[in-house]
Amino acid sequence: MKYARPVSIGMLAVVAISCLLAGYIAPGGYANQFREAPNAAPSRAHWLGTDDLGRDRFARLVYGTRISLLLAPAAALLSTLLSALIGGAAGFLGGAWQKFAMAVTDLFLSLPWLFLLITVRAVLPLNVSPLTSVTVTFLLLGMLGWAASARVICASAVSMRTSDFALQARALGVRPWRLALRYILPNLKPILLAQFWISVPVFILSEANLGVLGLGVAEPLPSWGSLLRELESLATFSGEWWKFAPLIVLLLVVGNFEVLLSKSEVAA
Repeated sequence: MKYARPVSIGMLAVVAISCLLAGYIAPGGYANQFREAPNAAPSRAHWLGTDDLGRDRFARLVYGTRISLLLAPAAALLSTLLSALIGGAAGFLGGAWQKFAMAVTDLFLSLPWLFLLITVRAVLPLNVSPLTSVTVTFLLLGMLGWAASARVICASAVSMRTSDFALQARALGVRPWRLALRYILPNLKPILLAQFWISVPVFILSEANLGVLGLGVAEPLPSWGSLLRELESLATFSGEWWKFAPLIVLLLVVGNFEVLLSKSEVAA
């Protein structure tokens, strides 16, 4: 088990580097159609075959992985910033603001988050450009996924606000805004970083769920969710094994993230 963390880091690094070098690994592009070979089996020219429109599955997997891996950390960053703003301010200010902020947080936590995400996305127009769909998906994931992290950060901010060093700073005449920026916020950085990394695999799976339902990244841009939609038409689990490549990569990435998070908790 001592090699689990290095192996996970190495596998994630390989996936990340492959995404960055997508233009070299899959020079044919994700939207180029090979009309003479639609729905073809794997070959030397197409490592994972082609889809119904003749597009190279391997190229779409590489580019789709890049979209999903960029989208999830971006959404996690936005979510972490919102949780820091709402939860940190609630814990530091206390009183009526803390009660109101935690009431809103509890409301978000009481609702099924995935269904709330699907409902909000379904209200928006479906016939949007690929770039707009990426932006909308990123904003929805980030703006609806902050509640759990905000409660953790609020509890930490309350603990620091009543700590000895904060009381001593107030006794020395340190202003509240200076206390928050110079003393409270630096001590919250490890917690914010942990919440960011916890959110990344959650948002990866959330984006995949939206894509499977046709509410995620719009065509022709690929993502894990849109690639997994092809599995709906499979009648059996054998005979076309190459179509499971997006699912395997998704499980591999999320599983390695979970290994890293579990190892970090043990080390802490």
